[in-house]
Amino acid sequence: MTENLIKKFPSAWEQLKDGEKEKVFSFSEEYKTFLDNGKTERESTEEIIKLAKGKGYISFEDVISKGSFKAGDKIYAENKGKGVVLFVIGEESLERGMKIIGSHLDAPRLDLKAQPLYEDGDLALLKTHYYGGVKKYQWVALPLALHGVIYNKKGEKINIVIGEEDSDPVFYITDLLPHLAKDQMEKKMSEGIIGESLNVLIGSIPYNGEKDDAIKLNVLKLLNEKYGIVEEDFTVAELEIVPAGKARDVGIDRSMIAGHGHDDRVCAFASLKAVLEVENPKKTVVGLFVDKEEVGSQGNTGMESMFFENIIAELLYLEGVTSHLGVRRAMANSRVLSADVTAGFDPNFPDVSDKRNTPYIGKGVTLTKYTGSRGKSGSNDANAEFLSEIRNIFNEAHVAWQVGELGKVDQGGGGTIAYILANKGAEVVDCGTPMLSMHAPIELVSKIDLYNTYKAYKAFYKA
Repeated sequence: MTENLIKKFPSAWEQLKDGEKEKVFSFSEEYKTFLDNGKTERESTEEIIKLAKGKGYISFEDVISKGSFKAGDKIYAENKGKGVVLFVIGEESLERGMKIIGSHLDAPRLDLKAQPLYEDGDLALLKTHYYGGVKKYQWVALPLALHGVIYNKKGEKINIVIGEEDSDPVFYITDLLPHLAKDQMEKKMSEGIIGESLNVLIGSIPYNGEKDDAIKLNVLKLLNEKYGIVEEDFTVAELEIVPAGKARDVGIDRSMIAGHGHDDRVCAFASLKAVLEVENPKKTVVGLFVDKEEVGSQGNTGMESMFFENIIAELLYLEGVTSHLGVRRAMANSRVLSADVTAGFDPNFPDVSDKRNTPYIGKGVTLTKYTGSRGKSGSNDANAEFLSEIRNIFNEAHVAWQVGELGKVDQGGGGTIAYILANKGAEVVDCGTPMLSMHAPIELVSKIDLYNTYKAYKAFYKA
């Protein structure tokens, strides 16, 4: 009677079949490599395209040049180096809808300002502007790395990564010693470290013979010698400060992974692996990887842009569909998993969660009917019919899954790209990996939850 009527969500580790545990750990090693190679949205996009090409994907531009495509073709469309869409063309017309899994590649970080380099107190520093929702105090007293692109006056693109190799220097933001922090310690946590004090140390040796800004000048000299850049080039650069170092196993049992950017690269990787395994689907299968989710999905690389719909329109045109209704029909007939992380229960902070309706680390991928804040504001609220369909898919594929929401009703909340696709008429539900320390410089996920996220996405594509 209990087994038939009561639903429990057991540990996903206990649901593994013989030989599956080894797959969990090997899959996690692949993910750690992906995470280390893609610490920015640009690097993640490059990594995705590299892996896709290795599986036979051709560029959208090549398809347009050829003027046709056919069922079974694998196509990638890059969006300004910061996002990408992968298609496996189905037997049915795109108008009949697609199976889409959408994730985002950007993560909370510190961006350099347009004029970042200055000297003060016999130190050279870089001014930053934090990106996304961060706790500013978490970014001090950490080894940091510099990633990004900068253009010289010739218009040449220069990729910069400093702080990741063992032989590299790292960067650092200072904090007050406890002995002098009386006033700081009396402030609210949100005010103890302010945005304008997140200034990154980059040097302290003066250029010989100079009196004014000698340390700044020496830093510029070193950068010029290595990269051929001058100070003005910072004004046309995209440079990001992220934690230095590689993703690491956590726990004596090595069951978890600590790393930068799990939100949302854990779901991006799981969906990437799933879409790369799809062959000859009935409906077109789509892996959608976008930028700017952490700052509202705006801009021409965010989900609010027309990029994805424009690509669909171009493909429909090659199918012979010229009506403006084609794109609308394609979107309205689609089914979507909004692949984004959610907050797992943290026993150090139990009061923010409703224990009966929160996901737990180690119990598998999480279905989240709605996100938003407080009264479901700003959320997509998935339809029961679609939830039922997804439940059956996961159960048939033996996916370890659970349900949950993002904290207690009045505690706060958050959002994903789900509502944007739902606004086009698609059936959408949030489905992603539960995690701890979300939006911290270093975040935490369980290997078993990562693996079941992949299994869930694979089952969705296959169904």
